[in-house]
Amino acid sequence: MTATASGATASGATASDTAPAAAHFRFFALEVLRTRRLGHSFLRVTFGGESLSGFRSGGYDQSLSLFLPPAHQEHTVLPSTDEDTWFAAWRAMPDEERPVMRSYTVREQRRTPGGADEVDIDFVLHGDASPASQWAGRAVTGRRIMAIGPAVAENKSVRFQPPAGTDALLMYADETALPAAAAILDRLPAGTRVAAWFEVPHADDRLALPTLADADITWIVRERGAGKERTERVLEALRAAELPVAEAPYAWLAGEAGTIRAVRRHVVQERSIDRRAVRFTGYWRLGASEEELLAEAYAGQAASEEPSSEL
Repeated sequence: MTATASGATASGATASDTAPAAAHFRFFALEVLRTRRLGHSFLRVTFGGESLSGFRSGGYDQSLSLFLPPAHQEHTVLPSTDEDTWFAAWRAMPDEERPVMRSYTVREQRRTPGGADEVDIDFVLHGDASPASQWAGRAVTGRRIMAIGPAVAENKSVRFQPPAGTDALLMYADETALPAAAAILDRLPAGTRVAAWFEVPHADDRLALPTLADADITWIVRERGAGKERTERVLEALRAAELPVAEAPYAWLAGEAGTIRAVRRHVVQERSIDRRAVRFTGYWRLGASEEELLAEAYAGQAASEEPSSEL
C-alpha cells in the first residue's frame, strides 16, 4: 500500500457522516490469530482483538495504517495513542525503536459465530527487502501490533467511489493493490460488467477471486522486467483488449505510480474515458524506498496519493 501516512490521521471526514472528523479514525490493538499462504507472493494474516468491536470497515479498498515493531521486538510499543500527541511522540522515538508505519487494505472484516471480530490483511512477501515483508514472514499467533483504522464505515480511506449510473468498471492493479481489487470484486453486485488487468510477479500469484460480477480478468505475469519494460507490457495488454460498450464507465487503477500514470493516460486519451471517472492511486514508486516516501510526506513534499501528471 501507500507509503504515506494516509488514513493515519482523523482529518478529512466525509460530508455524509455527521460524526466529528476526529471520530472517524482511532487506534486499535490487533493480535495475530493465524496466517495462511495464498500464493508465491501473498500471505494472509488474520487479526483479532477486543478493540475490533469498534472497527467499522467501509469495504471495497478500505485502508488502515499498521504500526509494525522493529525486528528485535515481539510486539508494537507506542509512547502515545492520544489523538493530539501520538504523531509527535512516535516521530521522536529513536530510529531503532520506532515502529514502522505502513498502509494496507482491509481484505475482509467479519464477525465469527462466537461473536468475535476478525480482520484479514494480505501482505506481499519479498523476503527481508522491506520491514513489512520481514514482519509478515515471521508473524506468529499471539504477536500484537497497533493500527489506526476506521471507526465509521463512511470514511475517506475508501477510495472506490463509482458515480451513480456507472454501467461498466475498468480495473488495473499490481500485486500491491491486488488485495484491494479482490475486496472490491467481493462486494460488486451480480451483473456488474468488469474488465480487469491484474499484474503479479509469478504465475502462482494468480489467485481465485470470487465475485458475483460479470468479470473478465486478464492476468499479466511479470516474472521479469521493470521500469519502462514493465509499463509497456501492461499497456500492450490494455491496448489489445476490447472494452465493454458503456455510456458511463468508471476506472479504478492502483499500483506503482509511474505505471498508474501511463495507464491513466491510456484510458483517458486512447479510450476516451472522462478523467473525472478515473480513480488512480500510486501505492508505491519505482526507485524510491518506503522510508524515502515517508520522509517526503513528513516534509510536505510528497505528491498526491493520486499522482498528477501532464496528460
